[in-house]
Amino acid sequence: MDFATAIAPRRVEPGRLLTLIDAIAGRRLLIVGDLIADEFIYGEIARVSREAPVLILNYDSTEVVPGGAGNAANNVAALGGAARIIGLTGRDETGRRLLATLKRRRVDVKDVLRPTGYTTPTKTRILAGGIHSAKQQIVRMDRGTHRRASADERRRFEQAALVATASIDAVLVSDYGGGLVTPRLVAAIKRSARTPRGGRPPILVDSRYDLARYRGLTASTPNEAEAEALIGEPIGDDVRALERAGRRLLEDTQMAAVLITRGSRGMALFEPDAPTRHIPIHGSDEIADVTGAGDTVIATMTLALAAGASPFEAAQLANVAGGIVVMKRGTATASAEELRAALGGRR
Repeated sequence: MDFATAIAPRRVEPGRLLTLIDAIAGRRLLIVGDLIADEFIYGEIARVSREAPVLILNYDSTEVVPGGAGNAANNVAALGGAARIIGLTGRDETGRRLLATLKRRRVDVKDVLRPTGYTTPTKTRILAGGIHSAKQQIVRMDRGTHRRASADERRRFEQAALVATASIDAVLVSDYGGGLVTPRLVAAIKRSARTPRGGRPPILVDSRYDLARYRGLTASTPNEAEAEALIGEPIGDDVRALERAGRRLLEDTQMAAVLITRGSRGMALFEPDAPTRHIPIHGSDEIADVTGAGDTVIATMTLALAAGASPFEAAQLANVAGGIVVMKRGTATASAEELRAALGGRR
């Protein structure tokens, strides 16, 4: 049967997913990658400026939350996993606030490097709205996000990452293009990483720009735009283009699974020698904010695989988590309690 037209089961029994939520508690995950600060500046619309056709806002508040690998670690902790993160941040105020937030959320940050003179990469979003209306993002400004890591910073980062692989249940690689994470490093992690019982842990990668360079890992979770860039054609509602993208990614990367996230269209799971699984979006398709949703998906999938889930089961649980966070404003997480509630299994 042609994989493009094969029909596979679209659901896992909720009881099995509830069992997995319990099983992921305490799983030790190593998160390796680019730490980014997501800064949100909130204001209320006062009027339109007479100097230029722009809004004048009355300042309300500022919030700094972990983005990039930090958001993935936050999601691991929120779901009940034990998150240990390896990355770089500055000694600036943004970096201090970033680490403080991770600590409060019970993420182990003792291995985060803080080189002198390093500026914490920051994505600043300005959101505006009226007193009685939801605030909408009107502009984003990035600082330090295009700076490449130095040779010394990469060396220290790689050493810390390899030391941390001695006894973990899974590895989550978050590559946002900062130059810290490389296919060579991930290949070394694959060779050295061991579970507490001496087995090989699952290794998942989320790479914004270089996914095709990573080979032979457990899974990757590109979004549709990233998949389109790799195959050089739009996907949209074209199921055959989606099939070509997924199968090419499997062939090029030799992953055991590829999960393409598609926003309001749900997800598509590709595995070698198996029919494609099309997973509809969980909950409402009236999405509030997709910021950081990809980090939620890969965090949930990695935890589930560490707990013994099949790729399809892990993708189903990740789909539920993703459906929860896109209904929240800003860089958000999904908790184990929210997952249980969404599946109708409150404790």
